[in-house]
Amino acid sequence: MKYFNNVLDSIGNTPLIKINKLCSETKAKVLAKVETTNPGNSVKDRMALKMIEDAEEQGLIKPGGTIVEGTSGNTGMGLALACIVKGYKLICVLNDKQSKEKMDILRAVGAEVVVCPTAVEPDDPRSYYSVSKRLAEETPNSWYVNQYDNLSNRKAHYESTGPEIWEQTEGKITHFVVGVGTGGTISGVGKFLKEKNPNIKIWGIDTYGSVFKKYHETGIFDENEIYPYITEGIGEDILPANVDFKIIDAFEKVQIKMLQFIQENLPEKKVFL
Repeated sequence: MKYFNNVLDSIGNTPLIKINKLCSETKAKVLAKVETTNPGNSVKDRMALKMIEDAEEQGLIKPGGTIVEGTSGNTGMGLALACIVKGYKLICVLNDKQSKEKMDILRAVGAEVVVCPTAVEPDDPRSYYSVSKRLAEETPNSWYVNQYDNLSNRKAHYESTGPEIWEQTEGKITHFVVGVGTGGTISGVGKFLKEKNPNIKIWGIDTYGSVFKKYHETGIFDENEIYPYITEGIGEDILPANVDFKIIDAFEKVQIKMLQFIQENLPEKKVFL
């Protein structure tokens, strides 16, 4: 019989699907890596499991312990699946801009959900960064994941997502385009692909209200760039340790139509989106 021993074994090996109608006006071959086929419905399942496994190896988590993390929802779902299998409790700290559906499903899979205001500075005691750290300090036998600075995040993508993309495209990939939040996906995949072929371009998608694009282009962390935005899951008002700016060739803000951007920049080439 062919089956997985548990839900965590089904993470990864997601399909590449060609985008046809939406990209009918470009000669580029645009492929989508459909990470929604992961059991938690996002790419974050990969790094959530890796961070927990590495923490277990390092003795940072004890049996029956509590895992605490600030999340936009997707990492929380990945952590929740791992916690169910491994027997940990989970506290997820979310901004109030995240959808009610994300909060509801996290509660449904056993997580305690704490909601914080979005429109505060990162070092404000009410921010979800600060609240996550405080809860981890106050909760006995707990571990704060810190997906932003935990380098097991990008390691997960270096070890799994990047090799999958290289194999699925038979090494013909020329561009990798991905939204940037914690930076784990772009940095892990980008490092692997650049090692295989230094000519592959790595493009990050940022959002208005975030600091990534200007910092990458100027080296300046401009607080005037920061303001609350509705977009979930990408952009930041901090510089996570997982973002390896040396690997990233360019950032683009999401206000531009992405398909128009591809058409203008890749008239004859292949791209992974």
